[in-house]
Amino acid sequence: MKIYTKTGDTGETALYGGTRVSKSSARVECYGNIDELNSFIGVAKAQVSDESILNQLKKIQFDLFTVGSEAATPADKLTLANGNSRLTLIISDKEIEELEVWMDEMEEKLEPLQYFILPGGGSGATAFHVARTVCRRAERSLVFLNLSEEMRPELIKYLNRLSDYLFVLSR
Repeated sequence: MKIYTKTGDTGETALYGGTRVSKSSARVECYGNIDELNSFIGVAKAQVSDESILNQLKKIQFDLFTVGSEAATPADKLTLANGNSRLTLIISDKEIEELEVWMDEMEEKLEPLQYFILPGGGSGATAFHVARTVCRRAERSLVFLNLSEEMRPELIKYLNRLSDYLFVLSR
């Protein structure tokens, strides 16, 4: 099977269920930003040697596939006839709380914040600052999508908390 299909050559793409939409749509922009975030986390992860942090980042990358899948699926395709979600994995308060626990553990080892932090430092810190700002963009695009099509609040909360987590890692 070839990787190219030529079906997107006119600036459209297919959503789950086959609906064709412009690649400039809020939905495509949103899940594209989430995909970009996942890639930037991969770049930042390459700078990490701590096994615990690596495992956290791997879990986050899988979670972002889940966020992206839901953002890419029109609401009328999300629910089965029996009322259950078509998606087998969804982001819940559990994943949000997991990020909070990880942040709390890291912050216990850091000096309290007293000033704004300039993005920079070593290559690892810089990579996490970039991932953090890409996360903020993904969050904004999800909020924008939410204006026209209601998204589950857990998705917005997750990206908001994830940007905080990435900030803590940048320190």
